[in-house]
Parts: sequence; structure tokens; C-alpha cells
Amino acid sequence: MYFVFKGDPAAVLFALFFGLLWGLAIFNMDRYIVSSINKNASTWKQIGQATPRILLAIMIGIVISRPLELKIFDKEIKERLKVSYINSQRSRIDTLNSSFNKKYTIELNKLQEAKTHRDSLASGIEVDRQKLNFEIFGNKTTETSGIMGYGPYAKRKEMELQQRTQNLDSLNADVRRLEGFITNRKEFDGLLTERLYTGKQLDSLTSIAGFADRNWALGQLSFNPDGTRDVTTSMAVTFIGLLFIFFECLPVFVKMMSSRGPYDRSVENIEIAQEHTSDRDKEFEVDVTDNVQETRVSTETEKRKEIIKGKAERDLQKYDWDS
Repeated sequence: MYFVFKGDPAAVLFALFFGLLWGLAIFNMDRYIVSSINKNASTWKQIGQATPRILLAIMIGIVISRPLELKIFDKEIKERLKVSYINSQRSRIDTLNSSFNKKYTIELNKLQEAKTHRDSLASGIEVDRQKLNFEIFGNKTTETSGIMGYGPYAKRKEMELQQRTQNLDSLNADVRRLEGFITNRKEFDGLLTERLYTGKQLDSLTSIAGFADRNWALGQLSFNPDGTRDVTTSMAVTFIGLLFIFFECLPVFVKMMSSRGPYDRSVENIEIAQEHTSDRDKEFEVDVTDNVQETRVSTETEKRKEIIKGKAERDLQKYDWDS
């Protein structure tokens, strides 16, 4: 019972209360059903009397074996819950990102275009700056004169670089503005606060997991990650349940397999004596009723005659003879 309520602050109290209630109910039910099996009856009649208890034992065995299975496979259940929580959190984050991308498609495209233009412009500036250095230091290329010094070509190239650098600064400002807008929107929509669970968070979540989550994880242990059935774990869970079913059916089986003893003979004698007493009481009541019936009829007849006479005398007294 404790493992059913595990995670609740009052788990121990709940376990004690419901465990005691469950134990008393099952004990009294077992005692009544086992004691009511008549060993003096035929075998098939005894089986018929025991069938409801056997069916009930199967149900009880399945129910009470589950908490024990949860404890036995506690480590595996926690690992399976961690995987489930991680996958759920990852799916949630992916859903939020997908929704965000659809919601701000235009802004995200503008940001991407601005970054692409900025990177292209920065790369072009680096190339032109290298060409300017070649021109100043007299390195001969297809695009430089090869004359050392700060000549007209170098001055024109430097002015172009300054203009393109200003354009790059403007693009950087636009990129920062768009990135700031996207960041604010992500914070508003909760994307920045969503993170995959850490190891400590997963340990905390699995420690307070409720019965439904742990029961689901126990069911998942019967399957491998690729969806195939894990025969070993599945058989272990099944055998634990069968063990409890056997324990629950054991009192009935023992009663049915045991031979007819002094207790059964004593019960039979008591039943025979009670049946005989009941039959004699019935005969007594019938005879008494028959013997007093004539007296009851004559007495009731005389009483009703007197009543009729009395009513007639009162009517005569009230009658107006002069009219």
C-alpha cells in the first residue's frame, strides 16, 4: 500500500489505514467462504462453492502484486521515467520553437538576410583592405599598380573602404536590433526559460512521481526501446502476479483437498439436528393451529352475532314509532 501512495506526505498513514482495512476485509471474506464450503457435498458442488472465491483471488492477486512489482523494479522504473520526461521536455521545446518560427517568419527571414548581407560585406571589406595594403607596399597584382606609396588609387580605395565600413556598421546595428527583438519575443513566449531537465531535476521528478506514472513505466518495461517485447521482464512481472494469485487461492485449495474430518462431521450433525428441530417446530405449529381453529371460529361467530344484535336494538330505540 505504501508504494501506491508514495510521493504523498501522508503516504505512511494512508498505507496503514487502507492496509488494515484491506486485510480485515480479505480475512473475514476468506474465513466466511472457506468455512462455508460443505465437505459433505459432492465434488462438483464444492467446486461451485469455491469458484467465486477463486475468481476473487485472481483479482486480489493482480491488485496487490502491483505495488510489490513497483518496488522490485523501482530502479528500472525511474530510468524509464527519466527517458520519458526528457523526451516530453524535448518535444515541448521543439513544439515551442516550431510555433515561434511560424509566428515570426517574416522577422526571422529579415534577420537571416541581414546576417548574410553583413557577412558578405565584411568578407568583401577584408579583401579590399588586403588590396589596399598591396597597393601601398607596391605588391604587383592584376588589380594593383605595383608602385609603392600612397597614391591616388590607394586614396580612392581607402575612401571606398571607409564607405563600406560605415555600411557594415549600419548592417551590424540592424542585426543587433533584429536579434534584440527576437530575443524579447522568445522571452515573452517562454522559450528562454525552457531547458532540458538536469540530472538533479530528473531525480526529483522521479522521486515524487505518482502511481499512474510509475504504473505506466512498469508496463513499458515489457518492451524494448525499438518496440519489440522484452520477454524476460514480461515473464518476471507475470510470475510475481501468479505467485500472489496462488497465495490467495491457497486456503480454498487446502480446504478442497483436505479429507472430511471431525469438524466437518460435527458441522453435519449440527445441521441435521437444526433441520430436525425446525421440522418438529413446524409440525407443532401446524397441530396447534388445527386444534384451536374450531374454537377460534366459534368464538368469532358468537362475537359477531352479539354485535349484530346490539346494533339492531339501538336502531329500534332510535326509531320514531309515531310518524
